[in-house]
Formats: sequence, C-alpha cells, structure tokens
Amino acid sequence: MKKQKNHVDFPFDEEDLLQVVKNFTEGSAAKKTYKIKVPPPVNPIPPKEIRAIRTRLGFTQPQFASFLNVPKITAVSWENGTRKPSGAALRLLAIARRHPEALEAV
Repeated sequence: MKKQKNHVDFPFDEEDLLQVVKNFTEGSAAKKTYKIKVPPPVNPIPPKEIRAIRTRLGFTQPQFASFLNVPKITAVSWENGTRKPSGAALRLLAIARRHPEALEAV
C-alpha cells in the first residue's frame, strides 16, 4: 500500500511567497488607483416598470427571480406592489432597464 502525503509540495518556499506579497503591496499594483464616477441614487421603480423590465428580458416570474438571485415571492411582490426593491436590487433593476446587455456578461 502506498503511503499518502500529508502535505503538498509547491515549487516555491515560504520566503518566496513572502517576497511575492511584499512586491505586490509595494509595487505598482498597490499604487494603482481607479477613478469611478459614483452614480446618483436610483429612484424607486414602480411595479409596472418592474414587470416591463422582466417582459423585455423575456423572463417568466420564476426565471426573473432566479436571474436576480432573489426568492420568487420577492420578485412577484415587487410586481404587485406589496414590496419595493431597495439597495443593490434597485440598482440591478435600473441597470436591467437601461443596459440589459450588461447583465448577460455575469
């Protein structure tokens, strides 16, 4: 019977790994800044518009809920007006309304 290894051999040692981390944190990657324009807050989206977004995307209610990663009852309640999307869900719906092609990349 072959004896199993309790460890994995890597092509580098601990000192090499520490050097890589040090180079990363001190190098150009750590100094790079990203300038992103923060968009204004999203206005509430009425239930009829949420339904229109869903139908434009060609989804059933269960598909739409799955696509947005929310429970079906949540998506349905947005459409019938008993609940209102907020936060990230509201932003995602706004993106789906204006740029549905952007959601295909995810």
